[in-house]
Order: sequence, then C-alpha cells, then structure tokens
Amino acid sequence: MKHELQNIISGKSQVRHGDSIQTISRYLRKSKSPGGTFESVKQIKSEETALIKQFCDRNSFWITEININAFISSGAEQKVYLQNRHKVIKLNDSVYYESWDDYFNIYY
Repeated sequence: MKHELQNIISGKSQVRHGDSIQTISRYLRKSKSPGGTFESVKQIKSEETALIKQFCDRNSFWITEININAFISSGAEQKVYLQNRHKVIKLNDSVYYESWDDYFNIYY
C-alpha cells in the first residue's frame, strides 16, 4: 500500500482526480524556497494555504457550485455536500495535519 501511494504522489500511477492532486502537490513543493526556514508549523501551513489559493485562482480551479442546502454530514475536519445522485463534495480543512503537503501525501 505504501508503494502504491508513493507511485500516485510521484505521478507513476493514476487515481481518479489524481492529476489535480499531484499537480497541486508538485506546485507546493516547487514553490517552497530551498533552504528556507519557517518560524513555526502554523506558518508553514498558512504559507501553503496561500500558495494553494494562488494556484486555484490562476487555474480557475475553484468549485463554486456547492449547494449548502445539500449538506449531508460533517466530521472533525470535513463537511460533506451532495452534488448529485452519484457524487458528493467533501471540503476538508486538514486540521489534523501540520501541512497541506502532509495531507496530500497521506491521502493521495
């Protein structure tokens, strides 16, 4: 399983929506300055959040059609909305991860 996840992250294997996840993950890694230091984990995550927002703005990557009346459930770090009969949208704030890069690497 660990090797399968590494293959997905590195781009050697594909998953549904994997291209988007891999692209954003690569964008985060390339955008970090080599040898740069951060004052805290909180600063790292806020920096990554700004980079993800920048990527989504530049690439029109925002999901703008979430029907808040189609709310299904929520957990500690996500809210789930019904998109149609066969799809849901899951919004995640990665509260349990030190960085967005950690989140992408663990789940995808």
